Amino acid sequence: MGNYAIAIHGGAGRLMTGVLTPEQEKAFNDKLSEALQAGYTILTNNGNSLDAVEAAVRVLEDSPLFNAGKGSVFNCEGKNEMDASIMNGKNLKAGAIAAVHTIRNPVTCARAVMEKSSHVLLAGAGAEQFAKECGIEIVDPSYFYDEERYQHWVATKDMEGASWAGDTYIAKPEKKLGTVGCVALDSAGNLAAATSTGGVNNKKFGRVGDSPLIGAGCYADNKTCAVSCTGEGEYFIRQAIAYDISALMEYKGFTVSQAATEGIKKVAQLGGEGGLIAIDNQGNIAVPFNTSSMFRGWINSQGEKFTGIFR
Repeated sequence: MGNYAIAIHGGAGRLMTGVLTPEQEKAFNDKLSEALQAGYTILTNNGNSLDAVEAAVRVLEDSPLFNAGKGSVFNCEGKNEMDASIMNGKNLKAGAIAAVHTIRNPVTCARAVMEKSSHVLLAGAGAEQFAKECGIEIVDPSYFYDEERYQHWVATKDMEGASWAGDTYIAKPEKKLGTVGCVALDSAGNLAAATSTGGVNNKKFGRVGDSPLIGAGCYADNKTCAVSCTGEGEYFIRQAIAYDISALMEYKGFTVSQAATEGIKKVAQLGGEGGLIAIDNQGNIAVPFNTSSMFRGWINSQGEKFTGIFR
């Protein structure tokens, strides 16, 4: 049985040490641990990396603590609008959905796009129709409603530039909600990655960020690594950061740590903020970020475990 490992993130942003109460910090770490354990249990039972990343992301999507699924922020129309993606490093197949409003677990629909269609990315009403045909759970949009999230949108919807910096509110920097993601290596040596988000608070004009874009916010290739990104998506899109990390490993011989660090450096050079999680085909994990915080965690086949928020 080979090495296996899993890493997750719940968003990178400008959260400062001391802002969270001990109870809040414990709630975040407990949910990160729960998500990790959901994926890790699959890996320890010789399960595959795709099942592991989907299971971990579903836990985070079902929590109002993070900006994905149940905790998604509101767009300019006062609606919750979600994106997600998943990729199989074994065969480079991928699936993604964007701009959906009624799919309880977007990551599960993204996987269905990968496995049950000839497409990679479905958006809007088409993605929701596809989900219904696949028997994926559909919920009333009210399921995603969160009073605190809604009141923040009400308070900021008329403010110029009142969206996010990284995954942290500008108007209320003490409030932290983040895009979620997972990467995993299974004992058969297969890599997988998944990313899910509610996007940007008060986002306009059908905006789609990096999370559902293969090569920007999500990528996996058994030859190199699996990557999930979080932060100011436009900067990750412009440099295809998730794929770039894989390319640096394949063509320049970088380690996963070197390549991931270079990826975040490129984001910063354009003025962007964010972070990512990456795992190579030996189980080595990198979690670089250029913000003050990133919700993150990992477990390897030796049982070594970490969860954290701040640097």
